[in-house]
Amino acid sequence: MALLGKMTVLFLFMLIGFFCRKKGYLDEKASQSISFLVVNFASPGLVISGTVNAAGRIGGSELFQTVLTAVFLYVGLIGIACFLPLLLRVPREQRGVYRLMTIFSNIGFMGFPVVQAMYGNEAMLQTAIFQIPYNLLIYTYGIWELTRGREGAGEGFAWRRMLNMGVAAALAAILLYGLDWETPQFFKDTVAGLGNLTAPLSMIVIGMALAGIPLRSLFTDVRLLVFSAVKLLVLPVIGMAVLKQFVSHETLRGVAMVMMATPVGSMTAMMAKQYGGDTELTSRGVALTTLLSVLTIPAVGALTL
Repeated sequence: MALLGKMTVLFLFMLIGFFCRKKGYLDEKASQSISFLVVNFASPGLVISGTVNAAGRIGGSELFQTVLTAVFLYVGLIGIACFLPLLLRVPREQRGVYRLMTIFSNIGFMGFPVVQAMYGNEAMLQTAIFQIPYNLLIYTYGIWELTRGREGAGEGFAWRRMLNMGVAAALAAILLYGLDWETPQFFKDTVAGLGNLTAPLSMIVIGMALAGIPLRSLFTDVRLLVFSAVKLLVLPVIGMAVLKQFVSHETLRGVAMVMMATPVGSMTAMMAKQYGGDTELTSRGVALTTLLSVLTIPAVGALTL
C-alpha cells in the first residue's frame, strides 16, 4: 500500500501538468523553464541532500561492496543498452533515447521512497551512493547520447557540456562524504528543499508533454511495451540472479533490486527537453513504465529477494 500511495502521488503531479497544459495555463516556454530548473538546481540538490542528510555512515567493507555493486550495475546496463535498441529494431534517430531509458531509472524520485519503505533510513545512504554514478553518467554519457551527430560538421562532441551543475553536484557529494564534513544546517535544509522540488516539477513537465500525446499510444506502441517488459522484469530478475552470487548483504541486494526495477527516470525526459531529444518518446516511456511498475516492482521483489 505504501508503494501504491507513492505511485498515486507521482501520477497526481503528472495530472496537474496535463491539466495546466490542456487549459493553456502553462505553455512550451514554461515547460522549458521548469526543465531548466529541475536539471540544473533541483536534481543536483537531491543528490547532495542524499549524502549530507543521510542517517549515519557505511562501514569500510560494506561501503566497498556498495560502490562495487553500483559500478557493476551501471557497466552492465550500458553494455545492454548498446545492443537492446538493435534487437528491438529501434529507428536510428531514437536509439540514443532508448539507451537512456534502459540505463537511467527513477531511483531519485521513486527508488528513495521505496527503499525507505522497505528498509528504513538506515538504507538511504546506500541508495545515495547509487545516485552518485547515476548523476555523473546522465550528465555526461546521457548528454553525449542526446547530442552526438547534431553538434555540427567536424566539431565533434562539445566537452564543455560536461561542466554542468549535475556533475558538480555528484563530485561535491563524493567530496563531502569522503572528507566527512559536517555541513551547516541551513545548507542541509537548502539542498533538501531543492531536492524535494524534483519529483513534483519533473512529473508536472512530463504531464505537460503528455497533453500533446494521444494517451492510447501508451498501449499501442508494441516496441515500447516490449521494452517496458524487458526493463521492468527481465533485466532486474537476471541482474539479481547474478548479484546473488557475489553480494551477501541482504539490504544491499534489496537496494540494488529497487535500483534496477524502478521505471524509466523522469530525468530522461528533462534531459531530452533540455538537449533536443525526443521528449514525446521519453515522456511516454516514463508514463508507461511508471504505471506498470506498480505491479512489476512487487513481482520482481517476490521472485528475487
